[in-house]
Amino acid sequence: MSRLYLLRHAKAGWALPGMRDFDRPLDASGRADAEKMGTAMRSRSYVPDLTLCSNAKRARETLEGLAGQTDTGKVLFFDTLYSEDAAGYLRLVRDHGGPGSLLVIGHNPMTEDLAMAVSGDGGETERAMLNHGFPTSGLAVVRFPGNLAKAAQGAGYLEAFLTPADL
Repeated sequence: MSRLYLLRHAKAGWALPGMRDFDRPLDASGRADAEKMGTAMRSRSYVPDLTLCSNAKRARETLEGLAGQTDTGKVLFFDTLYSEDAAGYLRLVRDHGGPGSLLVIGHNPMTEDLAMAVSGDGGETERAMLNHGFPTSGLAVVRFPGNLAKAAQGAGYLEAFLTPADL
């Protein structure tokens, strides 16, 4: 069994004049939510072996908030997690996934699209929550029967969907 943790970056502030979207930092509520999600992950023993993180500033700052509260395993940064679609995210999961667990810190709509695509089944409450959208700092926990290198559409089970509002 393996687990895929899909985390949408925390809430970011608006871009200032002349600032690229890629460089937007978290706002105060985003920093607090990232820390809250890190605490929730630790309390539920959601500890990834490896983290794939978008290189966008708001994603890196989300990782910092998590890492202050829980173990994030080895971390790799990818510019492509800012621009890839859900199929690109799945390729990264397959390329870097193994028999353990993997955390992806990314952006919407890709994070939500991937969570929906790989979750062929899941808890009724969790699926209903995911169907209502994937808020900033939202975390989908998808369990697979085998190795993440073979993760495929519909092959996972959505075992949890956490949002800062629910913690």
